[in-house]
Amino acid sequence: MRNRLIAAAVFGVASLSLVAVPAPAEAAKRVLVCKNIKKKANNGTVIGAVAGGVLGNQIAGHGSRTEGTLIGAGVGAVAGHQIAKSNAKKKRCHYEYR
Repeated sequence: MRNRLIAAAVFGVASLSLVAVPAPAEAAKRVLVCKNIKKKANNGTVIGAVAGGVLGNQIAGHGSRTEGTLIGAGVGAVAGHQIAKSNAKKKRCHYEYR
């Protein structure tokens, strides 16, 4: 009988301690948030393509200006995209608690 009373008391106290302490709400998580870098990368692509096309046109020989323009625009677009993307990633990210 005594063991049953002790067991009931321990169970009752344990139950009250679980009920009395509220369960913590969902813990805030630290999240890395970046601005939309796609728009910045697209701007870099356009600027690089135009600059590369102009430069390719000027560097190419007189008989192959069209080819120089197209190659320069392609190379400039790729280079501009990569440069703008790397710059946007470095400057536009921050941490938030959610």
